[in-house]
Amino acid sequence: MSPPRSSAKPAKGAAKEQVTLEFPDNKLLAALSGAHAKNFVRIEQKLRVRIATRGNLVLVEGAPDMREQAAAVLRALYARIESGEESGPAEVDAEIRFATHERPTLPGGDFGVPSVRTAASRVTRARSPAQAAYLDLMRTHPLVFGVGPAGTGKTYLAAAFGAHLLYERRIERLILSRPALEAGERLGFLPGDLREKIDPYLRPLYDALFDVLGDQAPKLMEQGTIEVAPLAFMRGRTLAHAFVILDEAQNCSSAQMRMFLTRLGEDSRMVVCGDSTQSDLPGGRAEGLNEALAVLGGVEGVAVARFSDKDVVRHALVTRIVRAYSGGSAKADGPGAAAPAGGRARPRKSDG
Repeated sequence: MSPPRSSAKPAKGAAKEQVTLEFPDNKLLAALSGAHAKNFVRIEQKLRVRIATRGNLVLVEGAPDMREQAAAVLRALYARIESGEESGPAEVDAEIRFATHERPTLPGGDFGVPSVRTAASRVTRARSPAQAAYLDLMRTHPLVFGVGPAGTGKTYLAAAFGAHLLYERRIERLILSRPALEAGERLGFLPGDLREKIDPYLRPLYDALFDVLGDQAPKLMEQGTIEVAPLAFMRGRTLAHAFVILDEAQNCSSAQMRMFLTRLGEDSRMVVCGDSTQSDLPGGRAEGLNEALAVLGGVEGVAVARFSDKDVVRHALVTRIVRAYSGGSAKADGPGAAAPAGGRARPRKSDG
């Protein structure tokens, strides 16, 4: 299909200009607008523009920078719909984040591509510039730390990238692990066999896998291609030809973190995800995670992706909750960014 065309001209009786976008397929244009034009309304509210339609034309009016950003969002969403993807509020918000962020000039290959294919009919896309940079770090570094508040997609995107490597047969196993630690409460004796006892702690990892892989997840787990295990089961193992994810790393002691990081075997990659402000260790200090960030900051092959409240991709209220609990410190730190660890990382203080 031919791409949408655009032109700019002065709006009658107003100093503002408008951009006119021409979309060749009216059916796809209806999907772009969304039910009751909800996608257009969301763009208008977020970018302070006005959007009107006339046949297969979409007119965008507003301040020059906002107008161009809105046009970029509409083109990107239309391209998604052309490729068979959905175009709902989450996708609109994702494209707005990208449109309001300067995109650097990137080398060839898949570097800089904000999406990964996890199955023949499944594609997972980054929903923020920080997530896209996080993907690039996982492509180029054998050990990546994803650090930031809840809801920024650290574990989900790592699971998606691991599934992508499986799909392309670049690894033989996908291994996910997390400490079996209660969140501030003592559950006492749990009935059942060992698997039934530890499954509740690993449920978030199962959720991510099923969302990324769909019906393939149970089959791959039965075959042993995908393994979900508590951190305590990692000691003594060498994880070769695998993509390994450690979730909830803020609940690791220093000894556990060192043990886990040294499991990395031949032709393997590792991602460590955590939020220093949500540690369930005694005293609330994410000692294992903070120590690893400080010690490994200048080590070749290690990268750190840092997220902030601006990168939260859950409900919009989650962003406001994170900001409220951080006491405004996120504003002082600036937007989250992902970059190779060029110097010693400065550990974030725990809230408690």
